Parts: sequence; structure tokens; C-alpha cells
Amino acid sequence: MQGQRKRAEAPKAALYRAPRPEYTAAVRYLDGKRDIFRIRNADDIADARAMVLDELGDVQSIMIALRHH
Repeated sequence: MQGQRKRAEAPKAALYRAPRPEYTAAVRYLDGKRDIFRIRNADDIADARAMVLDELGDVQSIMIALRHH
């Protein structure tokens, strides 16, 4: 008869969470002015876009890219 084995605890390295990705947003306003923003708390690119539009409201155009370190 075989004894039951206990599950080994996960090593501390496995508990490390990778940092969230950062995004850069280039925005052109309706009056032609431009701005660049850094988005740090978005889950993905769609979330980054939604965050920018929630903050700024109507814009003429927006371009979002993953920021590489």
C-alpha cells in the first residue's frame, strides 16, 4: 500500500508576479493640440484605451502602444 504524498509548497520564485505592462498613448484633441501619456495600471491595451478615453472624453484620434523598457 502506497502512502499519500503531501504537495510541496510553491517556491518563492513562483509566487513572484510579473509587473503589469505599461502603455504609451498619443492623443490628438479636437482643437488640434497633441499630448502623450503613460498608462501604468491597465490590464491590456483595450483597458488602456478605455482609461484614456474616460479621463479625456472626446478626442480626434488616439494611438496606444506597448511601452518597452
